[in-house]
Amino acid sequence: MALFVSHGAPTLPFDDIPARTFLKGLGASMPKPKGIVIATAHWETHAPAVNRVAVNGTIHDFSGFPKPLYELAYPAPGDAALSDRVASLLGADIDNSRGLDHGAWVPLMLMYPAHDIPVVQIAVQTRMGVAHHIDLGRKLAPLRDDGILVIGSGSFVHNLRLLDRRGYDAPQPEWSKQFSDWMNAALLARDDDALIHYRERAPFAAQAHPEEEHLLPLFVAYGAGGKADHIHDSVTFGSLRMDAYSFA
Repeated sequence: MALFVSHGAPTLPFDDIPARTFLKGLGASMPKPKGIVIATAHWETHAPAVNRVAVNGTIHDFSGFPKPLYELAYPAPGDAALSDRVASLLGADIDNSRGLDHGAWVPLMLMYPAHDIPVVQIAVQTRMGVAHHIDLGRKLAPLRDDGILVIGSGSFVHNLRLLDRRGYDAPQPEWSKQFSDWMNAALLARDDDALIHYRERAPFAAQAHPEEEHLLPLFVAYGAGGKADHIHDSVTFGSLRMDAYSFA
């Protein structure tokens, strides 16, 4: 199986919202993987890259949040052999120092709090578009036969300038709903052509994602898996969509 999860704000481990409850139950609902390969929105490179470390450091790649957030750590082990295999499959550069950014450790902390599963992180290449990331996922698909879980972590809708700061339960604007409904239909239909051209075809695409880095991990998971299942649907701050998908 491959998964796409929306990681939301860095405070998600503390926030009493449906997405947090969902992620806390997600890991236990599936067979425990032998390892995890995760692509997140918060590591952007010009060419494919993978980390290769003994133990993953916890990167607090944000500012202005409450002190307890900076005290969280997720020291999941790395897996040198898995990193090398990913590098071979993707033709990726190897980074021997990078740990896990919050796009990785926030959802993994909720899904697998024991941090006892080896985790390898890969980067997204924001300038290379959807087709490139579907192809990355397809190259990773053989890992699933060996019990490796491929995860894409981003946000289904991500426009921080248009968030409704009145509260978590602020109403969802129509533009966010229309974009999400279109994207959901294309994913369930496994319509590669529509997804590759979503910027031109999906309603309010540029409004939902002024930049693409938070959507591209979805396409890695999509490429790595098969039939899509919409496994979670919630919204915070009006338009920060927290959707999740499995790709069997």
